[in-house]
Amino acid sequence: MTAVLFDFSGTLFRTESAESWLRAVLDEAGHRLAEPELTRTARALEAAGAQPGGAEPVELPADLAALWAVRDESAELHRAAHTSLSRRVPLPDPGLHDALYERHMAPAAWTPYPDAEEVLRTLCERGIGVGVVSNIGWDPRPVFREHGLDAYVDAYVLSCEHGVQKPDPRLFAVACEALGADPRRVLMVGDNRTADGGAAALGCRVHFVDHLPAPQRPDALLPVLDLVG
Repeated sequence: MTAVLFDFSGTLFRTESAESWLRAVLDEAGHRLAEPELTRTARALEAAGAQPGGAEPVELPADLAALWAVRDESAELHRAAHTSLSRRVPLPDPGLHDALYERHMAPAAWTPYPDAEEVLRTLCERGIGVGVVSNIGWDPRPVFREHGLDAYVDAYVLSCEHGVQKPDPRLFAVACEALGADPRRVLMVGDNRTADGGAAALGCRVHFVDHLPAPQRPDALLPVLDLVG
């Protein structure tokens, strides 16, 4: 293998819990909810699928299905999809829905998986190209920089910057080209078998990890080092 492509959310980084997400925004805005109400509201937001990088909607409203299907093709669509779901849940101030969206892009809202730094650093030391290929509506580069991982990434290929979502092979092709790598000698690592599995259409090898809270997945990325040889 000459290059490894990684998904972002659920693969290299995990977003904060829905309760932490909501609490941070309420604190910043000076709003207070009793703990039982805060917990109920966070669970409702989670069930709605309002938090980017969080859980999928338990039941996607029919009137949002078309928007949801293309949400990662642009920043505007991504914001519209997630804030529309958020607004299905009552909050103390309507402005909090946009504040929640802004919060999810903050580096403080993300935690790298415990083995991410070791794996990325080792790949770089071996001279193996590293790319991040993500279905996303915003720029995660500041998250990588804040957590000290940006130096290990050679290319970012984001759906919102190319208007193409995984599993479309075109997004993986852009990444392989950016790294100067033959897809047949590229490993794609992700947590979504449908989206990330699209790399196989180019001839890439694909390896999956589970989208779990960071403390529950301390070393799932380490096998990547053996797979690249």
